[in-house]
Amino acid sequence: MGYWERVPGAELRGIVSCVWGHGDDLAGGSQLVVPDACVDLIWRAGRVEAVGPDTRAWVSELDAGQPIFGIRAAPGMARSLLGVPAGEVRDLRLDAAELWGAEMRDLGEAIGERPELAPVMLEDFARRRLTEWAPDPAVAAAVSALDVAQPPSISALAHRIGVSERQLRRRIGDAVGYGPQTLVGVLRFQRTARSGGREPLADLAHRCGYADQAHLTREFRKLAGTTPKRYFASS
Repeated sequence: MGYWERVPGAELRGIVSCVWGHGDDLAGGSQLVVPDACVDLIWRAGRVEAVGPDTRAWVSELDAGQPIFGIRAAPGMARSLLGVPAGEVRDLRLDAAELWGAEMRDLGEAIGERPELAPVMLEDFARRRLTEWAPDPAVAAAVSALDVAQPPSISALAHRIGVSERQLRRRIGDAVGYGPQTLVGVLRFQRTARSGGREPLADLAHRCGYADQAHLTREFRKLAGTTPKRYFASS
């Protein structure tokens, strides 16, 4: 089977975005990975890696015939999988044993022995985390409020949520891995990317919250490393 995604169990929804995988029929090659305000735990080649959050695109090399499985925390929910502030792994890809020690080495070995159970094992890890960690409701509210074409100012959002602007900025940085301004740009980019580019870029820019088409193009170059036209053509 090729690449697949599925929603997690009910208790993880809103915290885990999805569980995903590439089957052992993977042809190999490379894949462009773009910022999405999420973090992933990824099993490949016998170990678990912690990935993101990203502020720029990068290329993941895929080995032919080697299955890959992952679990993705939703924006603002990085600690559910990392156990540390998200900023500590911003733009990094590292052995998850550096964060969790023997627990991750054991998980990597267990998945290697029964790769067909990888999605279940990754979800079980996330469920165990929920006994030690709870989402920050202010961050969850902020991410939702900022994921629109015309997001509120941070001062207005802080007032609405009932915290100081400084505290909200700190809590977003801790939970997401970067500040509100970067988060707004990444969420806007993702809304645009999901459109598939099936409308004129000027119309798409207006609908998704860019100042104009030139603004959209600049952010695509910054976050995806290419132009919107080339990005949509390769998607």
